[in-house]
Amino acid sequence: MKLPKTCLKRGVSLDFKVEQRPKQNIERYSREELDIAYKFAKSAYKEFGTFTKAIVLFGSMVRKQQSAEGARGDIDILIIVDDLSLSIGPEVAETYRIIQQKQIRDISPRLHVTTLKLTSFWEFVRMGDPVAINMLRDGTSLLDTGFFDPLQMLLKQGRIRPTAESIWNYFIRAPATIVNSKWHILQATLDLYWAVIDSAHAALMRMGEIPPTPEHVSDLLQDILVKQGKLNQKYPVIMRNFYELSRKITHRELKEVTGEQYSKYLADAQDFVNAMKVIVEQRPSDVTK
Repeated sequence: MKLPKTCLKRGVSLDFKVEQRPKQNIERYSREELDIAYKFAKSAYKEFGTFTKAIVLFGSMVRKQQSAEGARGDIDILIIVDDLSLSIGPEVAETYRIIQQKQIRDISPRLHVTTLKLTSFWEFVRMGDPVAINMLRDGTSLLDTGFFDPLQMLLKQGRIRPTAESIWNYFIRAPATIVNSKWHILQATLDLYWAVIDSAHAALMRMGEIPPTPEHVSDLLQDILVKQGKLNQKYPVIMRNFYELSRKITHRELKEVTGEQYSKYLADAQDFVNAMKVIVEQRPSDVTK
């Protein structure tokens, strides 16, 4: 290594020891995974050339444990492509997708490939995006043109920090997500109602009855099936309860269903559907007896 002239003039004696730094995180992956990943990286670079800025193997922290237990999950690959030198329009993106799918078919169906533009990846890292940070934390580069490995080192040294804007961008999602989760439970409860009403209609049709409007299904179950001893008294009650519940939800009278309530509704709906299945599976000759 040639020293700067300023060092030589001052008589500075420096002893440099050059050592090859091992690839970060490579020990987390099995030999089989690495072989498949390197084969794919070689094929991708041969096909796409300098359009490919980095190819990274990333994924679970417990890959070695999974391999020891015989599990064979996805092999997650990140490809970072150059959107600075080349304009990536719809035709380029479609051609890239078709070629990549063929490579996956030819090499291994275990490959799961994520593609990011170079500018997008830099933006994610700059913002401290958790997904990008985890790729840096867990990944090992198969091909790097000079930025992924340095970013890994900066992360290891604690020199990558999320911005204040990104912190708030992530935080403000949380309240909205909670609201969405409550809405999804309401929707799931409505799905249970439809399971109950559809199975009830099927049972009544098996008995030769024309399906009535939802508000009258409970009464018809009572008159046709309970009175003939083909159905327990509790099932018309369950049907009536679900009908009233669906009206409260659709009319916004009920705005939240707790997890405990949903578990009970799910159990009732499953019980109801199983009971209707017994009726539906009867032969026509048994129905008329």
